[in-house]
Amino acid sequence: MLDWLACAAGGAGEEAVSVARATGSDVVVAGTAGHVLDFDDTWLPGLVHLSAAAAPAALCVTREQGGTVRDAVAAYAEGFEWTAALAGASHPALYERGWHPTAVCGTVGAAVAAAVALGLDREARRRAIGLAVLRAAGLQAGFGTHGKALQVGLAAAAGVDAARLAAAGATAPGDPAVAFDVAYGGRWAEPSGDALAVHDNWIKAYPCCLQTHSSIEAATQVDGVDGVTVVVHSVSRRAAAYDDVADGLQAKFSIPYLVAYTSLHGPPVVSSFDGVGEEARSLARTISVRTDDALRESEARIGDVRVEAALGSPWRPMDEAQLAGKVRSLAGDRLDGLLDDDARPAADLLAGAGL
Repeated sequence: MLDWLACAAGGAGEEAVSVARATGSDVVVAGTAGHVLDFDDTWLPGLVHLSAAAAPAALCVTREQGGTVRDAVAAYAEGFEWTAALAGASHPALYERGWHPTAVCGTVGAAVAAAVALGLDREARRRAIGLAVLRAAGLQAGFGTHGKALQVGLAAAAGVDAARLAAAGATAPGDPAVAFDVAYGGRWAEPSGDALAVHDNWIKAYPCCLQTHSSIEAATQVDGVDGVTVVVHSVSRRAAAYDDVADGLQAKFSIPYLVAYTSLHGPPVVSSFDGVGEEARSLARTISVRTDDALRESEARIGDVRVEAALGSPWRPMDEAQLAGKVRSLAGDRLDGLLDDDARPAADLLAGAGL
């Protein structure tokens, strides 16, 4: 939750968030802000940002209900795990069909989070989930544009709307699993309670597509990248499909550009995407990308240098100082201590993030 709040605080001033305000929806704005930097947590088994829709839904509805931090985190945790169950069971099928799992599965997770925050009973929650499936959407075509963050904000709002409609008595498909499987090509699943996705979650070290992170780190370990070939899993290539880039949004999804940038300047930070560096762009044109599905989805190789899991992964988590540094770089001291007292109003969390 702290990581998501920091990402939202850092993203609150971005252009896509200003655009989102045109909807008049605090949920769309919060969801867009939390995802716009592409710095928010990611769960590799489903290649999905688990907090992206669940956190804004939980926080905004809990604030509306006058609830506490404890209430918001409880709702968020439910939505987080529902998103993971659905995305994990449906990976890589959703990706192969061009869906954006964070928005598709996040709509359901947001509905669960909002339903918990509203105090709906089990039957009403099931109806909220069924209604959320009717609105679930989001495409990889939006990557590299405002559309990526906006569709996450819209997914969060669609989930909240589904919960509110269920609370008002709206009926829904009796078995959302059938509708989901047929329409999206995924596989329906629900949290089993056996294993929590939060334990396998990445807290990202770099503000760009997760599937570029191992390539970034490989670039720090080779002596020059002019003319190199970067080898990645096909899922990484699909997620980060840009070669030549025109702006900072596209650069977040370009393996050649990020390898070139890192070789020249070191791993990217938020300000690295304020524009596109022509030197890095020129060097990127010499770099090729090849796929090899014998690699892990998170893995990259440049020559003899192989990075199996980048910093921020469950296998190489950031230490306390690095985590605190990330939060401070995005939010200054505005979030200090906000989660220490779980009885304080949930509204304080959104206020601390500038939302």
